Amino acid sequence: MNIIAKHLSMVKPSAVAVMSAKARALARQGKDIIRLTAGEPDFPAPAHVKMAAVKALADNQTKYPPVNGLTELREGICQKLERDNNLFYSPDQVIVSSGAKQVLFNALAVSLNPGDEVLLPTPYWMSYPAMVRINRGEPVFLPTKAETGFKLQAETLEAAITPRTRWLLLNTPCNPTGAVYNKQELADLAGVLAKHPQVWVLSDDIYEYLVFDDARFESILNAAPELAERTLVVNGFSKAYCIPGLRLGYGAGPAELTKGMFIIQTQSTSGACITSQWAGVAALAGDHSFVAANNQRYQKRRDFLVEKINSIKGLSCATPKGAFYCLVYCEKFMGKTTPKGQIISSDEDLVGYLLEEACLAVVPGSPFGVSPFFRLSFAVSRKVLNEGVKRLEKAVSHFG
Repeated sequence: MNIIAKHLSMVKPSAVAVMSAKARALARQGKDIIRLTAGEPDFPAPAHVKMAAVKALADNQTKYPPVNGLTELREGICQKLERDNNLFYSPDQVIVSSGAKQVLFNALAVSLNPGDEVLLPTPYWMSYPAMVRINRGEPVFLPTKAETGFKLQAETLEAAITPRTRWLLLNTPCNPTGAVYNKQELADLAGVLAKHPQVWVLSDDIYEYLVFDDARFESILNAAPELAERTLVVNGFSKAYCIPGLRLGYGAGPAELTKGMFIIQTQSTSGACITSQWAGVAALAGDHSFVAANNQRYQKRRDFLVEKINSIKGLSCATPKGAFYCLVYCEKFMGKTTPKGQIISSDEDLVGYLLEEACLAVVPGSPFGVSPFFRLSFAVSRKVLNEGVKRLEKAVSHFG
């Protein structure tokens, strides 16, 4: 008898997790693998954040935490949202979870009825459709174009909304494209949403601090404060604060929604790790100068990677304005034959070839809803990045 629920057949494991597992397996076999897969900062966590976690342990802060988060952390989140985003929440409108991913999942779990639709601009973070399907919803994919920076257009949004539409999931800066919406672009989308009060907004702001050049992060609520009654702001500590392993994220929104998410969390994970929460308190209240310093290094890596990719015959990529990924267009290699006689018919084939033949791990674009592309992370050292580019250039030069 099959114990697995039928709807799980529509869900695949994360492509990043799969590629990372393959890379680790090859590394255990003694192969020198260059990994440009995960969105995991290579910079160490700030000293004051680490010391707060150590102090929490030294102070015997090892008991069960409040399910919705420490009062001190929820107050700090409210202060951060006011200070950095001009958004105003009370602690009872904030919930702390084991990563921003859990916040997104819980929001969908408490709000979706079978068949409810969630609008996902493409390309999207690969976990979005899976989370929707696990919670018995229907992902609806909204195409974007490279010539408009892979940003959702108001007319596309308008055409996609139906009476079953429950959420628009908006990610800026975007993984995997690095697209950053400006205030006017968000206002245009908000103008559409104003006509459809049944549609809520899941605003995934996890890359908020990682912006480059003249780009500036804007919340959709800065463009349309009236949407606050149906928007959940989602953020976390993994990216900017360089503590992905501490698994800490939060959501801020209408109390009716966060209370529902609290109920879900009481019956699943309970509260996020209390040591991590004290680290989060210190992160929000402490020095932030390291963010700008890290961004300068990211930007140099980005500039290097974009220049090198665009110099490789058959590959191209636009310059991302945020996050730490390059989305590489590889259509010219479709139909090519590898030295071993394999025909490359998809970006997944190309990615598999790069891993096996060049010991280079990247992520195909198809799980992000865009093909033929692959994604490179530049959250690695310049030395690793340089070696990865060399291997990439050499590998694609071998096609017949």
